[in-house]
Formats: sequence, structure tokens, C-alpha cells
Amino acid sequence: MVYELVAFALFALVTVGFSLGVVLARNVFNAVLMLGGALISVAVHYVMLQAEFLAAIQILVYVGGVLVLITFAVMLTRNETEVATT
Repeated sequence: MVYELVAFALFALVTVGFSLGVVLARNVFNAVLMLGGALISVAVHYVMLQAEFLAAIQILVYVGGVLVLITFAVMLTRNETEVATT
């Protein structure tokens, strides 16, 4: 019981840390990577609740689909002046 509480607290801090990183990131690509970490840690919470199907859907749909879509959108909409200045 104590180990489960420690694991939950650890992953809760990881989730909050990644979520703050999404909000506070100056670079959009870094924010997308932080969002991926936050979504994966939410999937870990589902596994801890013994909802493995929801964890698999979380990873497949959100991490696999939505983040790839956002990453391609960021990569395709950048112009040359933004890349040169960063």
C-alpha cells in the first residue's frame, strides 16, 4: 500500500511538472514534447487504476495520433526566418 502511494505521488509530480512545462515552454516544439510526457504519465495513472485498456487507448490515440499531427503541423508551418533566429 505504501509503495502504491509513493508511486502515485511520484507520477503525479511528473504529470504536474510536464504540464507546467507545456504552459511555460517558449518553443512550440518543446511544448509538444512536454505534452507527450504528460499524456504518457496520465497513461501510467490509468495502469495504476488497473484500466489497461484506457491506458492503451490513451497512448495510441493521444500520444500516437494527436502528437504526431501537432508535430507535423509545427514542422510544416515554420518559415525560414524563425528557424534562423532560434
